[in-house]
Amino acid sequence: MTARAEAAGSARDRVFAWGGPAASGVIRSRPEDFVVSEVLGHEPDGQGEHLWLWVTKRERNTMDVAGDIARAAGVRTNRVGFAGLKDRNAVTRQYFSIHLPGTEAPDWQGWNIDGVEIESAVRSGRKIRRGRLHGNQFELTVRELDGCLDTLERRLQQLRDGGAPNGFGEQRFGGNNIARARAMFSGQLKRSPSRAKRGFYLSAARSLVFNHVLLERIRQGSWNRLIEGDLAILDGSRSFFAADADDIDQQRRCDELDIHPSGPLPGRGDSPADGECARIEQKVFDSHGELIEGLGRFGLKQERRPLRMRVGGLDWSFPDKQTLRLKFALGTGSYATAVLRELLDYSHTPPSSAG
Repeated sequence: MTARAEAAGSARDRVFAWGGPAASGVIRSRPEDFVVSEVLGHEPDGQGEHLWLWVTKRERNTMDVAGDIARAAGVRTNRVGFAGLKDRNAVTRQYFSIHLPGTEAPDWQGWNIDGVEIESAVRSGRKIRRGRLHGNQFELTVRELDGCLDTLERRLQQLRDGGAPNGFGEQRFGGNNIARARAMFSGQLKRSPSRAKRGFYLSAARSLVFNHVLLERIRQGSWNRLIEGDLAILDGSRSFFAADADDIDQQRRCDELDIHPSGPLPGRGDSPADGECARIEQKVFDSHGELIEGLGRFGLKQERRPLRMRVGGLDWSFPDKQTLRLKFALGTGSYATAVLRELLDYSHTPPSSAG
């Protein structure tokens, strides 16, 4: 199964929250068609042991650029911090921090790093740490657009007002991370993976289970409403609480996108869900037994993730009948491709050049 199929389920499992794609189109025709700007939620304070670099990258991934920055600064890679991993096939903007205790800032303006432009450097008292970010701003261009623009606009309005399913995008699954996770759990890998690779495999396995729970909730029409035994998550937060599906105020808050139903990121122990929510999740767990058992055995702690995401500040325009431009913001851990999935049957290469 391909990475995209692993992300969304098999073809017969492709279900949609808002009625399915309203058009087809091509994304990432060029890196500038997919622009991502990281929002940390805090700024450097101007003094301290860490130098924060605001960086624009073109067709470079975050880990490789972190290594390049470390070499240019003459420090170990673990002295370079960043908040989120950004896709290679895009133009991406984010902060990197370099720990430089008791030393002057290096001549960063003289560095020549392929595909990287360092736009500014500011001192700060703290390192940038993985996962510590507010979200991302996206500016996307869809080309080769084909479909009814009126229907597409209605779908865009639905996403703006009602949010989108918060599935993990195809990037999370890589080329064959699920197959490698299964091989790792069964002891069939020829060599023990590095800590980083092991983390990718475990994340992919959890994400696949979550996506299938989300698909089941979409199929049942409950991805955006509270059901018996649900655990609700505050918008923009990781904290959750036992929800009461019969509570009118909680359902109102859910309708207003203030709270969201949640799904499982499985790990060790029993799920805190109850009732109908737990029955749906257990059905999916039973169909992915080797992944559930492996995740528990590798010591991951159970977590929850919102089933729905707010698509903040969604704005769109049609420069011509074959082009759509989108601007929107998503919280940390949410994927722009999950938004596009509800809008478009998209491809990454023009149909005329596909093999």
